[in-house]
Amino acid sequence: MIRIIDIIMSFLGLLFLWPVILVVTIIGIFDTGSPIFIQERVGRNKKPFKLIKFRTMSLETKSVASHLANNTSITRLGVFLRKSKIDELPQLINVLKGDMSLVGPRPNLYNQEELIKERDALGVYEVLPGVTGLAQVKNIDMSTPVLLANTDKQMIDTLTVIVYFKYIAMTAIGSGSGDAVK
Repeated sequence: MIRIIDIIMSFLGLLFLWPVILVVTIIGIFDTGSPIFIQERVGRNKKPFKLIKFRTMSLETKSVASHLANNTSITRLGVFLRKSKIDELPQLINVLKGDMSLVGPRPNLYNQEELIKERDALGVYEVLPGVTGLAQVKNIDMSTPVLLANTDKQMIDTLTVIVYFKYIAMTAIGSGSGDAVK
């Protein structure tokens, strides 16, 4: 049932938000020269997939988790995109393709070994990663791997269609701040 909702909502999101995506892409060309950011992340069953986002950091920024990146790496446009969560819109493509769900544990990098170990022990990788979830609305980022893995497991164990829509609504109205940056 949730997969069907993911498909419908991501399709409608792309259909109605394409003007925003186009404008951000054009502005992003002038901001960094490369508005789209694609990075390999850990997916369901620990299989890799290419996460698509709007670029919010300069091109020279190393491939590290957001909480390990330096605040000066974020571009002026990136500050706005992160605050408004518009940087996540291209992930609707990942949802439509079946790489992600709208709600699930945020996909991490393969170099986040402690988080992978904690999530693996709790079976978190048995579900699709998500654009948002309980950890995001509670402001829990990847800098606290044990807390994050436990929160992800709690979300997975209690996820219903109603709770799914609750997390989407809470994210849309501004609950949570996303991954922290130094």
